[in-house]
Amino acid sequence: MGDALLVLSIPALLLASGLYTACACRWRRGHPAPPSPYTRHAARLAEQAMLVRAEEIVDNAYAALGPLYDAPPAPCPTAPPAALSSQPDGATPDPAPSPPAPARKP
Repeated sequence: MGDALLVLSIPALLLASGLYTACACRWRRGHPAPPSPYTRHAARLAEQAMLVRAEEIVDNAYAALGPLYDAPPAPCPTAPPAALSSQPDGATPDPAPSPPAPARKP
C-alpha cells in the first residue's frame, strides 16, 4: 500500500503545481506588478548618458564648423547682376534725376 501511495502522489503533486501555476498566472494578468525602481533609475541614467553624448556631438560640430559661421558676411551689391539687368549690354541703368534745389532769397 505504501508503494501505491508513493506512485499516486507524483501525479497529484504535478496536478497541484499545474493548478497553482495556472491560477497564479491568471491572477498576475489582472494585477500587474508595479514598475521597478531599478528600471526607472536605469532609464534616467541612460537619458543622462544620451544627453552628454549629444552635447559632445554638438560641441564637436561647432568646433569643426564654427569658423564658417563666424566669418563676416560678404557685402551685398546694390545693383542687380548683369544677367538680371534690363539694359541689353549689361550696363546698370542711370539713377533717376534728383529734384531741383529750392531757390534762395538774397
